[in-house]
Amino acid sequence: MKRIALVGSSGSGKSTLAMDMGRILDIEVWHLDAILWKPNWILTPREEQKQIQSQLVNRESWIIDGNYQSTLDIRLEAADTIIFLDMPRTLCLYRVLKRRLMYHNRSRPDMQADCKEKIDFQFLKWIWEFPSKKRPQMQQKLMDLKMDKQIITLKSPQEVKRFLANMQ
Repeated sequence: MKRIALVGSSGSGKSTLAMDMGRILDIEVWHLDAILWKPNWILTPREEQKQIQSQLVNRESWIIDGNYQSTLDIRLEAADTIIFLDMPRTLCLYRVLKRRLMYHNRSRPDMQADCKEKIDFQFLKWIWEFPSKKRPQMQQKLMDLKMDKQIITLKSPQEVKRFLANMQ
């Protein structure tokens, strides 16, 4: 595990797992939210997103967390390990709401400065619909890559804890 891509719904725990793995493996962690969002929630243009990620994946080792469907293949193709956090939608929603309260009127540590934590209906809807709309696409991508990559699917916080304990 030297090139690790973490994917899953918002609120699934990607950033937390990435930081924990980075400490254990001594590998630099890149949070796409922090890289691709500019202050005041301005998203980096897609071509620039591709350039940034192409540079990141050319490094010898990395942990990158984030979905960003339009550039997902860049990370998945370069990764030797892909971790899919396939958490229940109710847990993801709970975590996002909790995060909103924790970081009220300020930016999260894994987010760009001047991107204060926010929630809107579209974001909550995206999380709610992830299992039916995004999960099947993700599973198909992972099935297509299964022969060439180490694919790990974690479905509960307990599985994540066991996974981290086994790494140490």
